[in-house]
Amino acid sequence: MAHTPVNHPARPIYRAIGGLVGLYFVVFGVLGIISSAGNEMLAQDDTKVLGQGTNLGFSLLAIVLGAVILLGVAIGRNLDVKINQWLAYALMALGLAELAFLRTDANFFNFSIVTDMVVLFLSLVLLVAAMYGKVGTDEEHEAWKSARLVL
Repeated sequence: MAHTPVNHPARPIYRAIGGLVGLYFVVFGVLGIISSAGNEMLAQDDTKVLGQGTNLGFSLLAIVLGAVILLGVAIGRNLDVKINQWLAYALMALGLAELAFLRTDANFFNFSIVTDMVVLFLSLVLLVAAMYGKVGTDEEHEAWKSARLVL
């Protein structure tokens, strides 16, 4: 895709931002496990971590997501771009599904509106990090620059 920036000058910053999103998910998940210890896996109670509703299931999912993001950032080589991109889409789908089921029995991950807003915001941040984190050859960089100048 010639319109996706390649070798963007701010690429290390966006890679670090992706790492911070992963770190947030890991910290949130660990605090969620501590807070919801002893509850059922998908309990729908008033368990809150950092002002967000959660349960043991979502806390475990957050740790896995954060670890995958951090692993991708550590490896690099455009693997972080693919991981951030696909997880951003998955988090958007999860956030929109949970928004639809927020006040029903289908709210499996015990989301609150704040949790939903945070998940949707972090998915957008991950998507931006994926868009500007791509590394490529000089030819790909020149193709991107020439496609940008045509517009």
